[in-house]
Amino acid sequence: MRVIKITTAIVVFVLIFFSLQRLLMPKYASFALEGGLIREYYNSTMDQDLILIGDCEVYANFSTIALWEEFGITSFIRGSPQQLVWKSYYLLEDTLRHANQMPQVVVFNVMAMQYGEPLYEPYNRLTLDGMRMSSTKIRAIQTSRTEDEDWLSYIFPFFRFKDNWRYLSSEDFRYFFRDPQVSINGFMIRSDVVPVSFIPQPMPRVDFQFSDMAYYYLERMVQLTNEHDIELVLIKAPNLFPYWFSEWDEQIVAFAEKHDLLYINFLNYQDEIGLDWYIHSFNAGLHLNVFGAELMSRYFGRILQEKFDLPDRRSEPDVAAMWDAMAEQYHNLIRIQQEEIASTGRISTFLIDTNP
Repeated sequence: MRVIKITTAIVVFVLIFFSLQRLLMPKYASFALEGGLIREYYNSTMDQDLILIGDCEVYANFSTIALWEEFGITSFIRGSPQQLVWKSYYLLEDTLRHANQMPQVVVFNVMAMQYGEPLYEPYNRLTLDGMRMSSTKIRAIQTSRTEDEDWLSYIFPFFRFKDNWRYLSSEDFRYFFRDPQVSINGFMIRSDVVPVSFIPQPMPRVDFQFSDMAYYYLERMVQLTNEHDIELVLIKAPNLFPYWFSEWDEQIVAFAEKHDLLYINFLNYQDEIGLDWYIHSFNAGLHLNVFGAELMSRYFGRILQEKFDLPDRRSEPDVAAMWDAMAEQYHNLIRIQQEEIASTGRISTFLIDTNP
């Protein structure tokens, strides 16, 4: 009887603890929606022939639906804000652990190579809290956390967010049992237009050399993709700022040549792509809006098919049915956003699941 009581007490404590943790953790439904990106991968049951990893320059600049509708390419973007190189490596490792079928191509955006050490806890949270618990996540935490951060609070986020009871809102209860959907296979939809008004001057630098740590994890990406017979492609997504220095580009060109990788700096092809930063950006040249992302994806998709012979899966009924359903969500949200812009001049709807 004593054993039963103790066991029951432990079970009740665990249930209460994890229920409180779930309630108090940010839901990323009305602010910092990017915090919901990483967890969405685990909801997908589809095979992906293409995986894109990296920072905001992937989840804002490449449309998974455009790749599907134009080429029949199945893809997922595992992007998050300020996703430093080691986070990208561990996310790739995590992705391959959970993949039903290995992707044929992995694309990594190299902008984060400029950073050589962990930076800010809030950005760590937007990536690490969304990862499922595994040995990969534990290694990602150890590598990514700053000196002031407690690794245990990443294992049990309750200890980080325990004071959030003061700020509980209806969305914390609405999304207690389910997460808000913030993307279509990792792509966040923004159909508003904020044209470029000025381009900030780059900050002067003395040293342009990428760090040993950045190179180490990029090398590990090469090794991991080689082990799984996956093609690794390096890209620099288009933007007007932050600045991508020629000294950085030369290092990536050399790395790609050394490892026989395809590297594309899309900054060199903006006219070919058809990008116009007066109409194709939602934040004045920092990122593309959905219309610019569609142009970018059509251009890149053509290269991927020609170089790597990615299959066109639009003729596969089961695959097509799932992707066509996502395409309907995609176009519906664009329509809603465009209607809001026409009537109010701004967008208030960003979630995919717009129904209560």
